[in-house]
Formats: sequence, C-alpha cells, structure tokens
Amino acid sequence: MGSLKLQGVRKSFGDFEAIKGVDLDISDGEFVVFVGPSGCGKSTLLRVIAGLEEHTAGHVLIDDRVVDAVPPAKRGIAMVFQTYALYPHLTARGNMELGLKQEGTPRPEIDGRVAEAARMLALEPLLERRPSELSGGQRQRVAIGRAVVRKPRLFLFDEPLSNLDAGLRVNTRLEIARLRRLLKATIIYVTHDQVEAMTLADRIVVLNHGQIEQIGSPLELYRRPANLFVAGFIGSPRMNFVQGTEAETLDAHTIGIRPEHLETNLEIGHWQGEIAHIEHLGTDTYLYVDVPKVGTLTVRLDGEAEYPLGSSIFLTPRRSHLHRFNSDGQRIAA
Repeated sequence: MGSLKLQGVRKSFGDFEAIKGVDLDISDGEFVVFVGPSGCGKSTLLRVIAGLEEHTAGHVLIDDRVVDAVPPAKRGIAMVFQTYALYPHLTARGNMELGLKQEGTPRPEIDGRVAEAARMLALEPLLERRPSELSGGQRQRVAIGRAVVRKPRLFLFDEPLSNLDAGLRVNTRLEIARLRRLLKATIIYVTHDQVEAMTLADRIVVLNHGQIEQIGSPLELYRRPANLFVAGFIGSPRMNFVQGTEAETLDAHTIGIRPEHLETNLEIGHWQGEIAHIEHLGTDTYLYVDVPKVGTLTVRLDGEAEYPLGSSIFLTPRRSHLHRFNSDGQRIAA
C-alpha cells in the first residue's frame, strides 16, 4: 500500500522553526498516530507529508520515492480533515465520487468504488442525502469514504473526531479501527487525544516543540516513558511526580508513580496525607491526597472504594512500578 520515510525534515515559518529535524520510518500497513499538545507541530508535519506545506530542509519519501517536489494530487495520498470539507450542494454520493470524476475514472469503476466504500462505512442508505441532512458523525464518514474511494498509498487523518461529541467520537473511532482492518492500509493519524492514540495506534509518535520525544507502541510508552514529558502526557489520570528528598530516598531526582500503582492503608504506609477531593466515576474512584512535602497525589481505586472526604490515609508506591528520572528529565534504566 505505502511506506513513508522522513529524513531530517525541518519546517520554518520565518524565524520560527515548527519542525526541528524529524527522522521517521513508517512501514507499509502501519497505523501510526502523531500525538502531542497544541502547537507541538503534529499537524504541520502531516501537511508536509501531504505536500500542503513545503518543508525547509530534509526529504519526504513515499514508497522509497522522493516526493519533495511532487504536488499533493500526485503523491498517492488522501486526507481527512477535522472540518469534513464537504460540498453542501452535492449529495453524499456526489462528494465521494467527485475526485474520481475529476481524475477521469471510468463511470463503472466510480460506481463500484463508491458502492464498496458505502458498504464498509454503512453509508448505503445515506448516499442521496446532502450534508445538511446528515449528522456530524455521518458527515465525517462521508469524508472518510471520499478518501477510501481514491485507494491511496497513504491515508492522512488530521484530528478527524475533534468536532464530534463524546459518544460519536467513540463510535467513529471504532469505525476507523474496523476500516483499517478491512483495507490493510497505511494510516497516519494526528490527534491531541491520547485515548485515540492509545486505542488506535500500532505505534505512537509523541511530539513536543517540533521534535520527536519518543516512538513506540502504546504499551511501551505507558510502561517505559523515555522522559518526564512523555510520562506526564501519556496516561489518564496523569502520572504523579515526586521530587526532592522524597525522590532521593527512592534513588532518583524525580520519581513517577501512576495513580493505579499507589497502595492505600488507613494505618501504615510510605506517605501520610489527607483526602482533599474524591471523584466517583462508576468503574473507578479517584482520590486526591494532599501529602506534606510531596504535594497532591492522585490515587486510582476500584469504583466501589469508599473513603470519607478529609480523612487521613497512608499511601505506598509499588516499587516495581516506579519510574525514575534524572536531573535532565530522562528515564533512568531500571
């Protein structure tokens, strides 16, 4: 289907360097997610891959072919945007087939491709409706269908679910995962939502200030974050960090403990604190515990857990699950 290589890619806007020398190899058939906070460069990097932004230095290769000077329409890519970008006067069918008509694809092939994509995306009853007659989730599925019919080497998704409500995000995420299995396609997907990244990706590329902080599978990033940035970004609720004397006793400048790796006890433990806030979420209960000389630690417990607000509690980190970081914020090998 399509492989991608980025070799020393840089992108500047005037004096501002948005992408700072990115090297990346994506294999044929991989689902790779670019994730990071707003302004980290993930969408800019996607637009460079698509040819919508001209990079300042380096090379972009698709299927081992340098495409630096190749226009977007000739790169063999299809892009799905956050804003759907559907033509309001055309039906769902018309939007899906427009690009093929412009390329001069024969009518029987257009009909066959649209029918196949509509079946994959459960759009068959909706093909004669205009965008104004569709829900947000249905519009996004039409936008995805428009990409599918082109049979590209690479699918590029730029925050495709951010305009949907929570329920539709989950449903559409499942549809994208199912579609990927059907197409066996190479997909590069940009999101700021780590849940999307963790549930969809074969590999995640964590970006920050235009640089790659870490590349790995979702569980690799969760279990062995390379530095404090990745440790704090991947995981919800976020990892607890402890510094100073309390961290030094555990052999590090900074230690990280995920909320689910703190043991609770009413009588004995490593730290004693007061429960400042409680969140009952059904399957989980979160305790926010103020610990002197440490700060507020988040504890993740079973949803049935009951503790009185304001009560004293002891917390003990599981040593086998501690994350240790040096003074530069880099992981210390365990």
